[in-house]
Amino acid sequence: MAKDQKGAVPDATAAPGKPAAATKRKKEFKKKRERRVVPHGVVYVAATFNNTQITISDPDGRVMCWSSAGAIGFKGSRKGTPYAAQQASLAAAGVARDQYGMKSVEVRMKGPGSGRESAVRALAAAGLHIVLIRDVTPIPHNGCRPPKRRRV
Repeated sequence: MAKDQKGAVPDATAAPGKPAAATKRKKEFKKKRERRVVPHGVVYVAATFNNTQITISDPDGRVMCWSSAGAIGFKGSRKGTPYAAQQASLAAAGVARDQYGMKSVEVRMKGPGSGRESAVRALAAAGLHIVLIRDVTPIPHNGCRPPKRRRV
């Protein structure tokens, strides 16, 4: 019988701190985000021996999309292959072309990996016009002292 009395007044027990009108409210629709059109961008290709990462940004440096061989689904030593770099590059270029309307890119490559050239070829195959290819691999000016000679 106590349960019946408790259930008899749904508004008072449902939200004790809120008014009854607050529980029933119309759905608010958010404004649809405007599509940002970026016709020219910069593609950063970081090719290591173990993986290849592709990052696409606008000319100011704001990242729009990215992909890597690991994010595509390759595991282990297969991440460092040219084919994995090609697939990652195709995925990132597709998003940049379709969502942001990108047409031309400037490519900056870094690292000694095997996926460098195949990533750039895949960008061209995806329909992006490559304006410039620049190698930005950091080169030491006789930086760190090498380890001492190994004695066997």
